[in-house]
Amino acid sequence: MQQASKGHTLLLIDDEPDIIEFLTYNLKKEGYKVFSASNGEEGVKMVQQIHPSLILLDVMMPKMDGIETCQIIRKDLNITQPIIAFLTSRAEDYSQIAGFEAGADDYISKPVRPRLLISKVESLLRRLDRPVNDSNDQIESKLKIDREKFKVEMNGISLLLPKKEFELLELLASRPGKVYTRDQILSIVWGNETIVGERTIDVHIRKLREKLGDDYIRTIKGVGYTFSEK
Repeated sequence: MQQASKGHTLLLIDDEPDIIEFLTYNLKKEGYKVFSASNGEEGVKMVQQIHPSLILLDVMMPKMDGIETCQIIRKDLNITQPIIAFLTSRAEDYSQIAGFEAGADDYISKPVRPRLLISKVESLLRRLDRPVNDSNDQIESKLKIDREKFKVEMNGISLLLPKKEFELLELLASRPGKVYTRDQILSIVWGNETIVGERTIDVHIRKLREKLGDDYIRTIKGVGYTFSEK
């Protein structure tokens, strides 16, 4: 299995010092550069300064919670967008949906076990280290996908897509006309280690349609989704 580069910079945003200490110790031991912030406001400023590859972000924080923090980061067009994974003890489906709506890529549940933490971080960062496939960088003149920079252009206008939305679009667009089942999408985009709610794919498809229009992604009832060339 391909290993993620240990040169990545990580940012931890959590108001619990014990959690920060625990995460910092285990991640630094694996060779990552680790920075931390104790609240959302401080975290947003640090993102602009250190440009992390990955942010581990607590949901429940005073002043500015994780959802709002994530939204602010995702709206900042002046930074290279990081992968964002929420740290939360809240397993309710609605909190996961709210997080994905805000632009989160994944969830890591508390209490965090060291081996699971490292495995999850490596899995998330591996997406940044994968080889670039140039076979389908330009779907057509109106829609362009830059896999190396994680950027999408629609009619010459750059679209800001969270990592999961980008990877979902990239998967569907890689083979126009092919129908991907929901299980295939979950396995390829979210990975077998990740437990997500049943509505996760629907939320991301809806967000993509809001940005691209309804013509590109078709629902195959009872099966899954396919990308349509216009």
